[in-house]
Amino acid sequence: MSEQNVSYKEIGIVNTRDMFKRAMAGKFAIPAYNFNNMEQLQAIVMGCVESDSPFILQVSSGARKYANQVLLRYLAQGALAMIRSMGSRLNFALHLDHGDTFELCKSCVDTGFSSVMIDASHHPFEKNIELTRQVVEYARQRDVTVEGELGVLAGIEDDVVAAKSIYTQPDDVERFVKATGVDSLAISIGTSHGAYKFKPSQCTRDEKGVLVPPPLRFDILEEIERRIPGFPIVLHGASSVVPKYVEIINKYGGKLDDAVGIPAEQLRRAATSAVCKVNIDSDGRLAMTAMIRKTLGEKPKEFDPRKYLGPARDELKDLIVEKNKSVLGSAGKGKEIFG
Repeated sequence: MSEQNVSYKEIGIVNTRDMFKRAMAGKFAIPAYNFNNMEQLQAIVMGCVESDSPFILQVSSGARKYANQVLLRYLAQGALAMIRSMGSRLNFALHLDHGDTFELCKSCVDTGFSSVMIDASHHPFEKNIELTRQVVEYARQRDVTVEGELGVLAGIEDDVVAAKSIYTQPDDVERFVKATGVDSLAISIGTSHGAYKFKPSQCTRDEKGVLVPPPLRFDILEEIERRIPGFPIVLHGASSVVPKYVEIINKYGGKLDDAVGIPAEQLRRAATSAVCKVNIDSDGRLAMTAMIRKTLGEKPKEFDPRKYLGPARDELKDLIVEKNKSVLGSAGKGKEIFG
């Protein structure tokens, strides 16, 4: 296998087309888990095999630089071999999250990614169409699926920065999908990037004083579904910012004041609609950080990375199993898709 122009088919993984079709028909969503290192990758594989869930391995531009683009390909190969060694026939897509240039998307297509996102939502509408179509035309020659985006999510996560959320306009989606030829579309209906998805002033408080975020705009989602029936929709910024992890982090020296995410029940509702891919990054970071802080806080003499990364990996695995079973509805669907 040469270092350039490697097809994902040589690696043995899949694109997202069939997974999304099955997810929409079955009223569940495919989890897209971001990863940066070996422990996260192990947790994703173990959690999805245990729950028999199809999944997407997702890599941001920053994560690709951190892990090294050549090593990433072999990590994907290793993940597939690990799945087979566990007696599972699951498969996955390797996806670029928030690619912002044609050159980056092309590089990922050429080095074994089976799916790429071109996020040109920060450009004017016509420029978004132009850049997205350019990526689609290149990717289609190699049977790589492409995700586009309309609307802008608030929050800060990796290289994704937006000052405020701009809801996707249903009037735009028909033209965008037709003009670009994208395979799926990320929309903005009130989700947000990072652990600080909402300012306290945007939220209410329940009887225990816990922040409650504004509800997702299901009216916009339903109108988009009406405009482009049967078309795969993606939710970014969909971590729940699990309170127990925030509490553990703060207990052991962290400082995550007013961190709040998307309620699980709203994500479950979205997963029964045209939303067939849900991105989860911050929850994984929080789970691992919580257990690393807890282990080092309780065992300050510990310096073996395995002793604090191991519990963090195991906690992330458990979180993934729970997400697949209770939130996304994808658990048990692997055998239906991959036999």
